[in-house]
Amino acid sequence: MRALEAVQVGAWGYPDREVLPATMLRIGAHTGGVVLGAYPQDDPETPFGLAYGFPALRGGEVWHHSHLLAVLPGWRGSGAAVALKLAQRERVLAQGLTRMTWTFDPLVPRNARLNLGKLGARAVSYHPDWYALGEAPETAFPADRLMVEWDLTLPHAERPSPGLEGEVVLEGKADVPGPARLEAASPRLLAEVPLYAEPLSDDVRLAWRLALRAALGTYLGRGYAVTDLAREEDRAFYVLTQENRAPRRMPGPKR
Repeated sequence: MRALEAVQVGAWGYPDREVLPATMLRIGAHTGGVVLGAYPQDDPETPFGLAYGFPALRGGEVWHHSHLLAVLPGWRGSGAAVALKLAQRERVLAQGLTRMTWTFDPLVPRNARLNLGKLGARAVSYHPDWYALGEAPETAFPADRLMVEWDLTLPHAERPSPGLEGEVVLEGKADVPGPARLEAASPRLLAEVPLYAEPLSDDVRLAWRLALRAALGTYLGRGYAVTDLAREEDRAFYVLTQENRAPRRMPGPKR
């Protein structure tokens, strides 16, 4: 369990205060949570990946919430992240649960392709300021998150990356987002996201954050779901699909 602390630091550069400690992983593993480590075949003592989740309860419904998925940079693109999620799925199904949720940052589209295209999950709700990052929440960069829902009863089948087909409701020009179009009603919508947001200036990253908040937050609130990530050369677009469902209301974080 201690070695899995090091995976979190290596994957994300977490300071000590942000690392989920080994004590929590240990007690989670003994009280219905799922703790998984990924190890090289020739080194069964040094993990390079981690998945961790726990049972969640609301309104009498029980499901599994996946809190952490981490893979060290040298192992990204190896298929390890998908393997960890499928192993987590197998164990959750064995517990009799059929749904898994987790969150990811909409400004990190590489996670979107994993979550939506490779696993077949859907982003069903948008949560502004899910986390408050930094010492002063009022001045910290807003940590919005998309809530992903994965139906574990469906057979797993990776989908090929989709084409740019649909009505564009958010588009950038020279790295800067234009205004979000919030009155579209097409069954398939496209919202652009910068392929790599990290190198952008703070002001431009914030502009993208707020534009995605407006576009994705609005349409997910109207019953759309984010179902995949479309790519064309150096551009990426979230694919929003209209569904015959009421939008699921997930609780926001306590402030």
